[in-house]
Amino acid sequence: MRYHRAMPAKPRRVLFVCWGNICRSPTAEGVLRHLVDQRGVSDAIEVDSAGTIDFHGGEPPDPRMSQAAARRGYTLSGASRLIEPRDLEEFDLVLAMDRKNLADIEEVCGQRTENVRLLSDFLPAGPVEVPDPYFGGAEGFDTVLDLLEEACPRILDRLLGDAGHGD
Repeated sequence: MRYHRAMPAKPRRVLFVCWGNICRSPTAEGVLRHLVDQRGVSDAIEVDSAGTIDFHGGEPPDPRMSQAAARRGYTLSGASRLIEPRDLEEFDLVLAMDRKNLADIEEVCGQRTENVRLLSDFLPAGPVEVPDPYFGGAEGFDTVLDLLEEACPRILDRLLGDAGHGD
């Protein structure tokens, strides 16, 4: 008997957003990509990141964040980019790292839709913001990773559930 693999539905797309798109959001992108690869669902999930300011436009992820992520087995890649209004239409889920990023998304894009949420919505501890580690010490980068490692499996489960996939 032959089994035919069903063609994947349109991939679900998630966009992580922080201030400069060099620390928190590219790390969330890297952690979720790692989980997507582990689960073998890269045909079903697309991941990207953006920032609300263009100060770091085109820059790679912060080296300190990249080093902290590498110690946990994650690879960070890409180049900083600015969120655009069309992102709200093209992504199924847009996740802001903190309330300021959420307000900035609304300002940049002129609206807030149901698909724009705080990343902390996926943390069991309730409304906690993912702190910006840029101006702090090394422990800040580890705190970000701790929060993302807790939230990203829930985010992936949500995306796969929305796409009609199961675990």
